[in-house]
Amino acid sequence: MSAENGNPSENEVTSYSVDEQGIAVVRLNRPQARNAINTQMLLELLEHLAVARGDEAVRVLVISSADHLGLSAGADVREQLDDEGKVRRMQLFADLYDAVVAFPKPTIAACHGDVVGGGAEIAVACDMRVGGANLRMRFPGAALGVPVGPARLITLCGLAAAKYLLLSSRTVGADEALRLGLVNRVAPAAGTEQAALELAAEVAAHPPEAVAQLKRMLHEWDDVVGRSAAEGRGQVEWQRSGPGLPTRD
Repeated sequence: MSAENGNPSENEVTSYSVDEQGIAVVRLNRPQARNAINTQMLLELLEHLAVARGDEAVRVLVISSADHLGLSAGADVREQLDDEGKVRRMQLFADLYDAVVAFPKPTIAACHGDVVGGGAEIAVACDMRVGGANLRMRFPGAALGVPVGPARLITLCGLAAAKYLLLSSRTVGADEALRLGLVNRVAPAAGTEQAALELAAEVAAHPPEAVAQLKRMLHEWDDVVGRSAAEGRGQVEWQRSGPGLPTRD
């Protein structure tokens, strides 16, 4: 587990901290790999989410990165895994998306720089998003043949925008993301996390029981949790019996 000051220990690729307002911050920290998500990062992220979920003092969760140049470039296609390891990693991705969607307190993603693939899925699994002026968001599932994205995107921005984003696999910047409803506000690139923390403080100031109840009601009526779980099962089966994620040496 990372130190409470938010600095990861020597071998960790994420960090976790909680402040006096009850704002928990999880930061991805593999800048040399553009925060590409490997098995270790998935395990650490799931651990941090479990700790935050069990901490009654946590009122809001912010997901960010240690480098404002990018939240994440997506799955680490250079990670060397055998077939079993690839299926396990895909299961961890599905578990992570589900854990973020089902997190009982409000969640906010600081979307600075590259927010691609798995990074974009983490972002849209959150309740709210602050986009950096340097945002480059992309859902490359169609280009890569990966059946991921509809469950959470359709909840966020509607059927027409979800089709546009998923079927084209185009990259969108901050202004277009704001227009499509992918982000709730835009901040200067280096100030993205600070803007996300300010939004978190606004939410954390409200009665936590009421906020949690509102989130439960919204999710129950929308069934994003059920759709996310169903999509995850399809992802894992695609990795097990289909072509699976491409790899790169």
